[in-house]
Amino acid sequence: MTRSAGDGRVHGRFVSSLPGMTWPAIPSAQGTLLGMLLRQFAESQWLGAEEIEARQLAQLRLLLAHAKRHSRFFAERLRNLDTDRPMSLHECLAGLPIMHRQDLQNRRREIDCAWYPSEHGGATVGKSTGSTGEPVAVRRTALNNLIWMAMTLREHLWQGRDFGASLAVIRANSDGDKGHDEGIVRTDWGPPVNELLVSGPSYGLSLQTDIGRQVAWLRDIGPDYLLTYPSNLDALLDEAEADPLHRAGLGHVRQVRTIGETLADALRQRCRDLLHAEIADTYSTQEVGVLAAECPMGGGYHVMAEGVIIEILDDDDRPCAPGTVGRVVATDLHNFATPLIRYDLRDIAEMGSPCRCGRGLPRLTRILGRQRNLVHLPDGRRYWPLTGAYGCRDIAPVRQYQVIQRSLERVTLRLAAERSLTPGEEAALANLLGSFLGHPFAVDFEYFPDGIPRGRGGKFEDFICELPANTTA
Repeated sequence: MTRSAGDGRVHGRFVSSLPGMTWPAIPSAQGTLLGMLLRQFAESQWLGAEEIEARQLAQLRLLLAHAKRHSRFFAERLRNLDTDRPMSLHECLAGLPIMHRQDLQNRRREIDCAWYPSEHGGATVGKSTGSTGEPVAVRRTALNNLIWMAMTLREHLWQGRDFGASLAVIRANSDGDKGHDEGIVRTDWGPPVNELLVSGPSYGLSLQTDIGRQVAWLRDIGPDYLLTYPSNLDALLDEAEADPLHRAGLGHVRQVRTIGETLADALRQRCRDLLHAEIADTYSTQEVGVLAAECPMGGGYHVMAEGVIIEILDDDDRPCAPGTVGRVVATDLHNFATPLIRYDLRDIAEMGSPCRCGRGLPRLTRILGRQRNLVHLPDGRRYWPLTGAYGCRDIAPVRQYQVIQRSLERVTLRLAAERSLTPGEEAALANLLGSFLGHPFAVDFEYFPDGIPRGRGGKFEDFICELPANTTA
Protein backbone atom coordinates (compact mmCIF):
# COMPACT_ATOMS: atom_id res chain seq x y z
CA MET A 1 0.00 0.00 0.00
CA THR A 2 1.52 3.31 -1.12
CA ARG A 3 1.05 6.39 1.06
CA SER A 4 1.38 9.55 -1.01
CA ALA A 5 0.45 13.22 -0.54
CA GLY A 6 -3.09 12.09 0.24
CA ASP A 7 -1.96 10.10 3.28
CA GLY A 8 -2.70 12.96 5.69
CA ARG A 9 0.92 13.87 6.44
CA VAL A 10 1.83 17.57 6.34
CA HIS A 11 3.33 18.70 3.02
CA GLY A 12 4.08 22.42 2.87
CA ARG A 13 6.15 25.22 4.36
CA PHE A 14 5.48 25.86 8.05
CA VAL A 15 4.58 29.28 9.45
CA SER A 16 7.08 30.64 11.98
CA SER A 17 5.64 32.71 14.84
CA LEU A 18 8.95 34.01 16.23
CA PRO A 19 10.48 37.27 14.94
CA GLY A 20 13.75 36.68 13.15
CA MET A 21 12.99 33.01 12.51
CA THR A 22 11.96 31.63 9.15
CA TRP A 23 13.94 28.38 9.00
CA PRO A 24 13.50 26.18 10.81
CA ALA A 25 10.00 27.49 11.52
CA ILE A 26 8.80 27.81 15.12
CA PRO A 27 4.98 27.49 15.10
CA SER A 28 2.65 29.21 17.55
CA ALA A 29 1.18 27.21 20.43
CA GLN A 30 -1.97 26.66 18.36
CA GLY A 31 0.06 25.60 15.34
CA THR A 32 2.09 23.19 17.45
CA LEU A 33 -1.10 21.55 18.76
CA LEU A 34 -2.47 21.26 15.22
CA GLY A 35 0.76 19.69 14.01
CA MET A 36 0.65 17.14 16.84
CA LEU A 37 -2.97 16.24 16.06
CA LEU A 38 -2.25 15.86 12.36
CA ARG A 39 0.67 13.56 13.13
CA GLN A 40 -1.65 11.38 15.24
CA PHE A 41 -4.35 11.44 12.53
CA ALA A 42 -1.81 10.34 9.93
CA GLU A 43 -1.31 7.17 11.98
CA SER A 44 -4.81 6.57 13.39
CA GLN A 45 -6.46 6.56 9.95
CA TRP A 46 -4.64 3.28 9.20
CA LEU A 47 -5.80 1.51 12.37
CA GLY A 48 -8.19 -1.40 11.99
CA ALA A 49 -11.90 -0.83 12.54
CA GLU A 50 -11.89 -2.72 15.86
CA GLU A 51 -9.06 -0.62 17.28
CA ILE A 52 -10.75 2.61 16.17
CA GLU A 53 -13.98 1.53 17.88
CA ALA A 54 -12.09 0.62 21.05
CA ARG A 55 -10.54 4.09 21.19
CA GLN A 56 -13.89 5.71 20.47
CA LEU A 57 -15.46 3.73 23.31
CA ALA A 58 -12.77 4.84 25.76
CA GLN A 59 -13.41 8.49 24.89
CA LEU A 60 -17.19 7.98 24.94
CA ARG A 61 -17.02 6.58 28.49
CA LEU A 62 -15.27 9.76 29.64
CA LEU A 63 -17.89 11.92 27.94
CA LEU A 64 -20.79 9.93 29.40
CA ALA A 65 -19.39 10.09 32.93
CA HIS A 66 -18.93 13.85 32.60
CA ALA A 67 -22.41 14.45 31.13
CA LYS A 68 -24.06 12.29 33.76
CA ARG A 69 -22.41 14.29 36.53
CA HIS A 70 -22.68 17.86 35.18
CA SER A 71 -25.76 17.98 32.90
CA ARG A 72 -29.27 17.78 34.38
CA PHE A 73 -30.59 16.46 31.08
CA PHE A 74 -28.09 13.60 30.94
CA ALA A 75 -28.20 12.94 34.68
CA GLU A 76 -31.82 11.96 34.09
CA ARG A 77 -31.18 10.06 30.86
CA LEU A 78 -28.11 8.16 32.03
CA ARG A 79 -29.05 7.48 35.66
CA ASN A 80 -29.18 3.71 35.08
CA LEU A 81 -26.10 3.54 32.85
CA ASP A 82 -23.05 1.70 34.19
CA THR A 83 -20.19 3.22 32.19
CA ASP A 84 -17.67 0.80 33.74
CA ARG A 85 -19.40 -2.40 32.61
CA PRO A 86 -17.48 -4.27 29.88
CA MET A 87 -19.23 -3.79 26.56
CA SER A 88 -18.57 -3.05 22.91
CA LEU A 89 -19.07 0.36 21.35
CA HIS A 90 -22.27 -0.77 19.66
CA GLU A 91 -23.66 -2.22 22.90
CA CYS A 92 -22.92 1.04 24.67
CA LEU A 93 -24.59 3.14 21.97
CA ALA A 94 -27.65 0.89 21.81
CA GLY A 95 -28.27 1.55 25.51
CA LEU A 96 -28.41 5.33 25.03
CA PRO A 97 -31.56 7.26 24.01
CA ILE A 98 -31.64 9.22 20.76
CA MET A 99 -31.29 12.99 21.18
CA HIS A 100 -33.38 15.23 18.92
CA ARG A 101 -33.24 18.84 17.75
CA GLN A 102 -36.35 19.55 19.80
CA ASP A 103 -34.38 18.59 22.90
CA LEU A 104 -31.85 21.29 22.07
CA GLN A 105 -34.59 23.81 21.37
CA ASN A 106 -36.63 23.17 24.50
CA ARG A 107 -34.12 21.90 27.07
CA ARG A 108 -30.75 23.36 26.18
CA ARG A 109 -30.22 24.92 29.61
CA GLU A 110 -30.62 21.45 31.12
CA ILE A 111 -28.36 19.89 28.48
CA ASP A 112 -25.54 22.39 29.02
CA CYS A 113 -23.01 21.23 31.59
CA ALA A 114 -22.66 23.34 34.72
CA TRP A 115 -18.90 22.67 34.61
CA TYR A 116 -16.34 21.43 32.12
CA PRO A 117 -12.52 21.27 32.32
CA SER A 118 -11.01 24.75 32.06
CA GLU A 119 -8.26 23.25 29.91
CA HIS A 120 -10.85 22.85 27.12
CA GLY A 121 -10.86 26.66 26.77
CA GLY A 122 -13.66 29.19 26.60
CA ALA A 123 -17.01 28.32 25.03
CA THR A 124 -18.87 30.24 22.35
CA VAL A 125 -22.48 29.73 21.27
CA GLY A 126 -23.07 28.76 17.66
CA LYS A 127 -26.51 28.85 16.05
CA SER A 128 -27.67 26.65 13.23
CA THR A 129 -30.72 25.37 11.37
CA GLY A 130 -28.97 22.50 9.61
CA SER A 131 -31.17 21.41 6.68
CA THR A 132 -34.31 21.05 8.78
CA GLY A 133 -35.28 24.66 9.37
CA GLU A 134 -35.29 24.10 13.15
CA PRO A 135 -33.00 26.70 14.80
CA VAL A 136 -30.75 25.42 17.58
CA ALA A 137 -27.84 26.77 19.63
CA VAL A 138 -24.83 24.80 20.90
CA ARG A 139 -21.91 25.81 23.11
CA ARG A 140 -18.56 24.73 21.66
CA THR A 141 -15.21 25.09 23.40
CA ALA A 142 -11.76 26.05 22.16
CA LEU A 143 -10.99 22.32 22.14
CA ASN A 144 -13.88 21.74 19.73
CA ASN A 145 -12.52 24.50 17.50
CA LEU A 146 -9.06 22.92 17.59
CA ILE A 147 -10.52 19.56 16.52
CA TRP A 148 -12.46 21.30 13.73
CA MET A 149 -9.28 22.98 12.49
CA ALA A 150 -7.33 19.72 12.53
CA MET A 151 -10.06 17.88 10.60
CA THR A 152 -10.23 20.70 8.05
CA LEU A 153 -6.46 20.60 7.58
CA ARG A 154 -6.62 16.83 7.21
CA GLU A 155 -9.07 17.26 4.32
CA HIS A 156 -6.70 19.73 2.63
CA LEU A 157 -3.85 17.26 3.02
CA TRP A 158 -5.89 14.31 1.81
CA GLN A 159 -6.66 16.21 -1.39
CA GLY A 160 -3.00 17.14 -1.84
CA ARG A 161 -3.78 20.84 -2.37
CA ASP A 162 -1.09 23.32 -3.27
CA PHE A 163 -1.07 25.78 -0.36
CA GLY A 164 0.87 28.30 -2.44
CA ALA A 165 -2.11 28.63 -4.81
CA SER A 166 -5.11 31.00 -4.48
CA LEU A 167 -8.48 30.22 -2.89
CA ALA A 168 -11.89 31.83 -3.47
CA VAL A 169 -14.73 31.35 -0.97
CA ILE A 170 -18.41 32.09 -1.69
CA ARG A 171 -20.49 31.14 1.32
CA ALA A 172 -22.95 32.35 3.93
CA ASN A 173 -21.74 34.31 6.96
CA SER A 174 -18.59 35.45 5.20
CA ASP A 175 -17.15 38.90 5.71
CA GLY A 176 -18.86 39.79 2.47
CA ASP A 177 -22.18 39.70 4.34
CA LYS A 178 -20.97 42.62 6.44
CA GLY A 179 -20.95 45.22 3.70
CA HIS A 180 -17.98 44.22 1.49
CA ASP A 181 -19.91 44.28 -1.80
CA GLU A 182 -16.74 43.78 -3.81
CA GLY A 183 -15.50 40.91 -1.65
CA ILE A 184 -12.51 40.76 0.65
CA VAL A 185 -8.87 39.85 0.09
CA ARG A 186 -6.48 38.08 2.48
CA THR A 187 -2.77 37.45 2.11
CA ASP A 188 -3.29 33.81 3.16
CA TRP A 189 -6.01 31.17 3.35
CA GLY A 190 -6.97 32.18 6.88
CA PRO A 191 -7.61 29.72 9.70
CA PRO A 192 -6.88 26.91 10.09
CA VAL A 193 -4.20 26.88 7.36
CA ASN A 194 -2.45 30.06 8.51
CA GLU A 195 -2.01 28.63 12.01
CA LEU A 196 0.50 26.12 10.66
CA LEU A 197 1.40 26.61 7.00
CA VAL A 198 2.43 29.35 4.60
CA SER A 199 -0.20 29.78 1.88
CA GLY A 200 -1.19 31.93 -1.09
CA PRO A 201 -3.94 34.58 -1.11
CA SER A 202 -7.64 34.01 -0.52
CA TYR A 203 -10.74 35.93 -1.54
CA GLY A 204 -14.19 36.01 0.06
CA LEU A 205 -17.60 36.98 -1.31
CA SER A 206 -21.08 36.84 0.20
CA LEU A 207 -23.33 34.04 -0.96
CA GLN A 208 -26.11 36.61 -1.37
CA THR A 209 -24.23 38.29 -4.21
CA ASP A 210 -26.01 38.05 -7.56
CA ILE A 211 -24.84 35.07 -9.61
CA GLY A 212 -23.76 37.26 -12.52
CA ARG A 213 -21.62 39.36 -10.19
CA GLN A 214 -20.13 36.18 -8.69
CA VAL A 215 -18.99 35.01 -12.12
CA ALA A 216 -17.46 38.40 -12.93
CA TRP A 217 -15.66 38.41 -9.56
CA LEU A 218 -14.24 34.95 -10.18
CA ARG A 219 -13.16 35.97 -13.67
CA ASP A 220 -11.29 38.96 -12.21
CA ILE A 221 -9.39 37.04 -9.53
CA GLY A 222 -8.84 33.74 -11.37
CA PRO A 223 -8.63 31.45 -8.31
CA ASP A 224 -6.99 28.03 -8.31
CA TYR A 225 -9.51 26.63 -5.79
CA LEU A 226 -13.15 27.54 -5.20
CA LEU A 227 -15.22 26.74 -2.11
CA THR A 228 -19.01 27.13 -2.28
CA TYR A 229 -22.30 25.25 -1.99
CA PRO A 230 -23.48 22.76 -4.63
CA SER A 231 -26.58 24.73 -5.62
CA ASN A 232 -24.51 27.89 -5.97
CA LEU A 233 -21.94 26.02 -8.08
CA ASP A 234 -24.78 24.76 -10.29
CA ALA A 235 -25.91 28.34 -10.89
CA LEU A 236 -22.33 29.39 -11.67
CA LEU A 237 -22.10 26.57 -14.21
CA ASP A 238 -25.37 27.80 -15.78
CA GLU A 239 -23.63 31.11 -16.43
CA ALA A 240 -20.49 29.38 -17.72
CA GLU A 241 -22.56 27.26 -20.09
CA ALA A 242 -24.48 30.25 -21.43
CA ASP A 243 -21.45 32.51 -22.05
CA PRO A 244 -18.03 31.33 -23.32
CA LEU A 245 -16.43 34.40 -21.69
CA HIS A 246 -17.75 33.32 -18.30
CA ARG A 247 -16.55 29.78 -18.90
CA ALA A 248 -13.08 31.05 -19.78
CA GLY A 249 -13.12 33.17 -16.62
CA LEU A 250 -13.58 30.04 -14.51
CA GLY A 251 -10.88 28.15 -16.39
CA HIS A 252 -8.22 28.66 -13.69
CA VAL A 253 -10.13 26.57 -11.12
CA ARG A 254 -8.25 23.32 -10.43
CA GLN A 255 -10.73 21.94 -7.92
CA VAL A 256 -14.05 22.95 -6.35
CA ARG A 257 -14.68 22.29 -2.67
CA THR A 258 -18.37 21.91 -1.83
CA ILE A 259 -20.02 22.12 1.58
CA GLY A 260 -23.43 22.50 3.17
CA GLU A 261 -25.80 20.37 1.10
CA THR A 262 -26.18 17.25 -0.98
CA LEU A 263 -23.81 16.90 -3.91
CA ALA A 264 -25.33 15.15 -6.91
CA ASP A 265 -23.23 12.96 -9.20
CA ALA A 266 -24.65 14.90 -12.15
CA LEU A 267 -23.11 18.10 -10.78
CA ARG A 268 -19.72 16.39 -10.48
CA GLN A 269 -19.87 15.41 -14.12
CA ARG A 270 -21.10 18.83 -15.18
CA CYS A 271 -18.14 20.46 -13.39
CA ARG A 272 -15.76 18.10 -15.18
CA ASP A 273 -17.34 18.85 -18.55
CA LEU A 274 -17.42 22.64 -18.22
CA LEU A 275 -14.43 23.46 -16.01
CA HIS A 276 -12.32 20.27 -16.39
CA ALA A 277 -12.16 20.32 -12.57
CA GLU A 278 -13.04 17.76 -9.93
CA ILE A 279 -15.22 18.40 -6.87
CA ALA A 280 -14.13 17.47 -3.33
CA ASP A 281 -17.07 17.42 -0.94
CA THR A 282 -17.09 17.70 2.87
CA TYR A 283 -19.90 16.74 5.24
CA SER A 284 -20.12 19.01 8.27
CA THR A 285 -22.60 20.69 10.60
CA GLN A 286 -22.48 23.78 12.78
CA GLU A 287 -23.34 21.72 15.85
CA VAL A 288 -20.70 19.01 15.51
CA GLY A 289 -18.08 20.25 13.03
CA VAL A 290 -16.51 18.11 10.29
CA LEU A 291 -18.23 14.72 10.13
CA ALA A 292 -16.78 13.16 7.00
CA ALA A 293 -14.57 14.01 4.03
CA GLU A 294 -14.09 12.36 0.68
CA CYS A 295 -11.49 9.65 0.46
CA PRO A 296 -8.45 10.89 -1.50
CA MET A 297 -8.71 7.72 -3.59
CA GLY A 298 -12.41 8.31 -4.29
CA GLY A 299 -15.41 6.13 -3.60
CA GLY A 300 -17.11 7.67 -0.62
CA TYR A 301 -16.63 9.71 2.54
CA HIS A 302 -14.47 8.73 5.51
CA VAL A 303 -15.95 9.55 8.91
CA MET A 304 -13.68 11.69 11.11
CA ALA A 305 -13.72 8.92 13.71
CA GLU A 306 -11.15 10.55 15.99
CA GLY A 307 -13.71 13.25 16.79
CA VAL A 308 -17.18 11.87 16.10
CA ILE A 309 -19.15 8.62 16.11
CA ILE A 310 -21.55 8.35 13.17
CA GLU A 311 -24.41 5.83 13.18
CA ILE A 312 -26.73 5.21 10.22
CA LEU A 313 -30.00 3.97 11.71
CA ASP A 314 -33.25 2.65 10.27
CA ASP A 315 -36.76 3.67 11.38
CA ASP A 316 -36.49 1.28 14.34
CA ASP A 317 -33.16 2.83 15.46
CA ARG A 318 -31.20 -0.25 14.39
CA PRO A 319 -27.84 0.07 12.56
CA CYS A 320 -28.14 -0.08 8.79
CA ALA A 321 -26.12 -2.64 6.86
CA PRO A 322 -23.66 -1.45 4.18
CA GLY A 323 -25.55 -0.29 1.11
CA THR A 324 -28.62 0.70 3.15
CA VAL A 325 -29.91 4.26 3.56
CA GLY A 326 -30.85 5.58 7.01
CA ARG A 327 -30.81 8.50 9.43
CA VAL A 328 -27.51 10.06 10.50
CA VAL A 329 -27.02 10.05 14.28
CA ALA A 330 -23.85 11.72 15.58
CA THR A 331 -21.97 11.74 18.88
CA ASP A 332 -19.44 14.54 19.37
CA LEU A 333 -16.70 12.92 21.45
CA HIS A 334 -15.16 16.17 22.66
CA ASN A 335 -17.96 18.61 23.48
CA PHE A 336 -18.03 18.74 27.29
CA ALA A 337 -19.99 22.05 27.32
CA THR A 338 -23.15 21.07 25.37
CA PRO A 339 -22.89 17.29 25.02
CA LEU A 340 -24.35 15.89 21.80
CA ILE A 341 -24.75 12.17 22.42
CA ARG A 342 -26.59 10.15 19.77
CA TYR A 343 -27.85 13.38 18.24
CA ASP A 344 -30.23 12.88 15.28
CA LEU A 345 -29.06 15.26 12.54
CA ARG A 346 -32.17 14.64 10.43
CA ASP A 347 -29.89 13.91 7.47
CA ILE A 348 -30.05 10.80 5.31
CA ALA A 349 -26.96 8.81 4.31
CA GLU A 350 -25.88 5.38 3.11
CA MET A 351 -23.49 3.22 5.11
CA GLY A 352 -20.57 1.85 3.13
CA SER A 353 -18.34 -1.19 3.37
CA PRO A 354 -14.60 -0.91 4.20
CA CYS A 355 -12.74 1.31 1.74
CA ARG A 356 -10.29 -0.06 -0.81
CA CYS A 357 -7.76 2.60 0.26
CA GLY A 358 -7.01 0.58 3.41
CA ARG A 359 -8.07 3.19 5.97
CA GLY A 360 -9.96 1.80 8.94
CA LEU A 361 -12.11 4.92 9.23
CA PRO A 362 -15.83 4.15 8.67
CA ARG A 363 -17.12 5.00 5.22
CA LEU A 364 -20.33 6.58 3.93
CA THR A 365 -21.06 6.03 0.26
CA ARG A 366 -23.73 8.71 -0.16
CA ILE A 367 -25.05 11.68 1.82
CA LEU A 368 -28.61 12.67 0.97
CA GLY A 369 -31.32 15.13 1.89
CA ARG A 370 -29.64 18.54 2.27
CA GLN A 371 -30.58 20.38 -0.92
CA ARG A 372 -31.52 24.04 -0.96
CA ASN A 373 -32.57 26.39 -3.73
CA LEU A 374 -31.87 29.83 -5.10
CA VAL A 375 -34.35 32.64 -4.52
CA HIS A 376 -35.56 34.46 -7.67
CA LEU A 377 -36.09 38.23 -7.39
CA PRO A 378 -38.35 40.26 -9.72
CA ASP A 379 -35.34 42.20 -11.11
CA GLY A 380 -33.82 38.95 -12.41
CA ARG A 381 -31.22 38.38 -9.67
CA ARG A 382 -30.81 34.91 -8.17
CA TYR A 383 -28.90 33.90 -5.08
CA TRP A 384 -28.89 31.59 -2.10
CA PRO A 385 -31.39 32.88 0.49
CA LEU A 386 -30.64 33.24 4.19
CA THR A 387 -34.14 32.61 5.44
CA GLY A 388 -34.24 34.24 8.87
CA ALA A 389 -33.07 31.25 10.89
CA TYR A 390 -31.16 33.40 13.31
CA GLY A 391 -34.06 35.56 14.53
CA CYS A 392 -37.44 33.89 14.14
CA ARG A 393 -37.52 32.44 17.65
CA ASP A 394 -36.78 35.90 19.03
CA ILE A 395 -40.12 37.01 17.58
CA ALA A 396 -42.38 34.02 18.18
CA PRO A 397 -42.23 30.45 19.59
CA VAL A 398 -41.42 28.86 16.23
CA ARG A 399 -40.27 25.23 16.38
CA GLN A 400 -39.78 24.76 12.65
CA TYR A 401 -40.19 26.76 9.49
CA GLN A 402 -40.09 26.33 5.74
CA VAL A 403 -40.25 28.94 3.00
CA ILE A 404 -41.70 28.15 -0.42
CA GLN A 405 -41.41 30.58 -3.32
CA ARG A 406 -44.32 30.14 -5.74
CA SER A 407 -44.07 33.38 -7.72
CA LEU A 408 -41.75 36.36 -8.19
CA GLU A 409 -43.77 38.39 -5.69
CA ARG A 410 -45.14 35.89 -3.17
CA VAL A 411 -43.77 33.29 -0.77
CA THR A 412 -45.40 30.93 1.69
CA LEU A 413 -44.04 30.69 5.22
CA ARG A 414 -44.91 27.31 6.71
CA LEU A 415 -44.67 27.16 10.48
CA ALA A 416 -44.83 24.66 13.30
CA ALA A 417 -45.22 26.76 16.45
CA GLU A 418 -45.99 26.19 20.10
CA ARG A 419 -49.14 28.32 19.80
CA SER A 420 -51.07 30.46 17.32
CA LEU A 421 -49.21 33.60 16.31
CA THR A 422 -50.65 37.08 16.70
CA PRO A 423 -51.06 39.40 13.69
CA GLY A 424 -48.19 41.48 15.05
CA GLU A 425 -45.91 38.43 15.23
CA GLU A 426 -46.84 37.42 11.68
CA ALA A 427 -46.04 40.94 10.44
CA ALA A 428 -42.69 40.91 12.24
CA LEU A 429 -41.81 37.50 10.75
CA ALA A 430 -42.78 38.73 7.28
CA ASN A 431 -40.49 41.75 7.69
CA LEU A 432 -37.63 39.56 8.90
CA LEU A 433 -38.13 37.18 5.97
CA GLY A 434 -38.09 40.08 3.52
CA SER A 435 -34.80 41.34 4.94
CA PHE A 436 -33.15 37.94 4.52
CA LEU A 437 -34.60 37.29 1.06
CA GLY A 438 -33.69 40.77 -0.17
CA HIS A 439 -37.21 41.67 -1.34
CA PRO A 440 -40.52 42.59 0.38
CA PHE A 441 -42.38 39.49 -0.76
CA ALA A 442 -46.06 39.11 0.08
CA VAL A 443 -46.14 36.33 2.69
CA ASP A 444 -48.84 33.69 3.10
CA PHE A 445 -48.80 31.71 6.36
CA GLU A 446 -49.50 28.00 6.71
CA TYR A 447 -49.49 26.22 10.08
CA PHE A 448 -48.66 22.59 10.86
CA PRO A 449 -49.36 21.75 14.53
CA ASP A 450 -47.74 18.31 14.24
CA GLY A 451 -44.66 19.47 12.35
CA ILE A 452 -43.99 20.30 8.70
CA PRO A 453 -43.98 17.12 6.58
CA ARG A 454 -40.82 16.01 4.83
CA GLY A 455 -40.52 15.61 1.09
CA ARG A 456 -40.01 12.41 -0.82
CA GLY A 457 -37.07 10.33 0.34
CA GLY A 458 -37.15 11.83 3.84
CA LYS A 459 -35.68 15.13 2.64
CA PHE A 460 -36.45 18.51 4.19
CA GLU A 461 -35.43 21.83 2.75
CA ASP A 462 -35.85 25.08 4.65
CA PHE A 463 -36.25 26.97 1.35
CA ILE A 464 -37.95 25.60 -1.75
CA CYS A 465 -38.26 27.51 -5.01
CA GLU A 466 -40.96 26.13 -7.25
CA LEU A 467 -40.17 28.48 -10.13
CA PRO A 468 -38.39 27.26 -13.27
CA ALA A 469 -34.74 28.31 -13.44
CA ASN A 470 -35.40 30.59 -16.43
CA THR A 471 -38.31 32.52 -14.84
CA THR A 472 -38.28 36.26 -15.61
CA ALA A 473 -40.59 39.11 -14.71
